[in-house]
Amino acid sequence: MIWYATLVAAVAAERLVELVVARRNERWSTARGGRVTGQGHYPAMVTLHAGLLVGCVAEVWLAARPFVPALAWPMLVLLAAAQALRWWCVTTLGHRWNTRVIVVPGLPLVTGGPYRRLRHPNYVAVVAEGVALPLVHTAWVTATVFTVLNAALLTVRIRCENRALAAATAAATPTPA
Repeated sequence: MIWYATLVAAVAAERLVELVVARRNERWSTARGGRVTGQGHYPAMVTLHAGLLVGCVAEVWLAARPFVPALAWPMLVLLAAAQALRWWCVTTLGHRWNTRVIVVPGLPLVTGGPYRRLRHPNYVAVVAEGVALPLVHTAWVTATVFTVLNAALLTVRIRCENRALAAATAAATPTPA
C-alpha cells in the first residue's frame, strides 16, 4: 500500500508541475491576445481529477484491494505511456499547452508530434491514466467511476475546444473579396 500511495503522490506532484506550466503558458497566451473560454466545466474537471487521486488510495485502503501483479505491471506500463504521451503533447504545443481552453488568435493549428495523427492526443493520455492508475492496485470502482464521469466531461471539453479552435481559425482565414 505504501508504494502505491507513493505512486499516486508522484502523479499528484506531476499534476502540480502541470499547473505551474499551465499558469506560465496562460500568461504567455493572454499577453498575445489569447482568450480563456469554456470556464464553466473547469471546476468539475479539477474536482474529477483530484477525486481520481483520492479515490485510488481510498478504495485500496478502505476496500482492502489486493495487489495483482498480472494486472499491476501492464497498468504501470500503460500509466508510464500515458505520462509520456501527455508530456509529448506539452512539449509539442509549447506555450500553447494549457489545462484551460485558451486560443491565441492568428496562430495556426499545431499539426506536429502526436497532433499529426490525433486531434486531441492529450485526452487519450487522460483516459489511459484514468484507467491505469487505479488498476495498478485493482481499484476498479475508481477506474469505472472516473471513466464514466470523464467521458461526460470530455464530451463537453472537446466540443468547447473545437468551437474555440474553429472560431480562431475562421477569424484568421482571409475572406475572399
